[in-house]
Amino acid sequence: MEERFYQLASFEYAADVQIIKGKLESEGIPVFLRDENTLNSDPLISNAIGGVKLQVYAKDRERAVAIYNEVRAYALDDNNNPVICPNCKAGKSETFYARKGIFYKLFPFFEKRKYKCLNCGIITKPS
Repeated sequence: MEERFYQLASFEYAADVQIIKGKLESEGIPVFLRDENTLNSDPLISNAIGGVKLQVYAKDRERAVAIYNEVRAYALDDNNNPVICPNCKAGKSETFYARKGIFYKLFPFFEKRKYKCLNCGIITKPS
């Protein structure tokens, strides 16, 4: 039987994914970490390969998303306050990098940080 995977999230460092992994596994959801060993051997290439990808079986997607949304950390501004979406006023945003263009694909650390609202989907620049 062929199993399909769903990528729940990606993390810049392998250590960042461990809390979510533990929570999902404690709820009986098998977790797979793609590129974890690669980043453990060379953490400086994280942006180039897209970080550690947290994957679950597609059949566990809905349960995994609900659990992840309960425990995930949302983006904070410089004063440690939640980033508020200017469109819908929700405090549920995450850091977003478009990586458009060959320059930003080769040198992702030069791209300016933006935030994506998880409620309405709008992408904004830091204020």
